[in-house]
Amino acid sequence: MEVNDIDAGTATKPQIVYRCKRCRRIVAAQENMVPHKQGEGERCFKWKKRGNSLETDRKPECSSIFVEPLKWMEAVQEGSVEEKLQCLGCKARLGSFNWAGMQCSCGTWVNPAFQLHKSRIDECCT
Repeated sequence: MEVNDIDAGTATKPQIVYRCKRCRRIVAAQENMVPHKQGEGERCFKWKKRGNSLETDRKPECSSIFVEPLKWMEAVQEGSVEEKLQCLGCKARLGSFNWAGMQCSCGTWVNPAFQLHKSRIDECCT
């Protein structure tokens, strides 16, 4: 997989960008997102990690977005296999990555996984 740059001077600007909540630095754009099929929620997790109530009618909402590897991700550039992702501007923890993959909160396994937590980023329109 190739490491990409955010908004590398292309003619068309992305309509949605994701910014660090703390310092407002752009960390990803909609075009950098890696879509995944929504999983079955708690049924996909190990028995010990499940909650007491299993709601089968409600679809779980993803608490993170997954993106392709980007140039600002220093740990990726250094060759790490898995690490936490920190904002370049303020060093706030935005998520994590793992080349072997990780499970989304909706239950789907994403491989490789470059995960940004929605609680740590803002979705903005340009």
